[in-house]
Amino acid sequence: MNGLYRPRNGRMIAGVCAGLARRFGMTPGMVRLLFVLSCLLPGPQFVVYLVLWVMMPNEDRHMAGAR
Repeated sequence: MNGLYRPRNGRMIAGVCAGLARRFGMTPGMVRLLFVLSCLLPGPQFVVYLVLWVMMPNEDRHMAGAR
């Protein structure tokens, strides 16, 4: 399985959904749709997105650490 990181390509805003999709073998569009649908429910979805944005490394940093 791939590590959890924000890819350079396929980003819409920060690359969080694209990174999650790559990690779990889904399409980025499906993860984005699930995120938007989850925003209809009460909860801290935006806070989780912001935390993931800060915590997930960029692809460059992830690849440098893997060497």
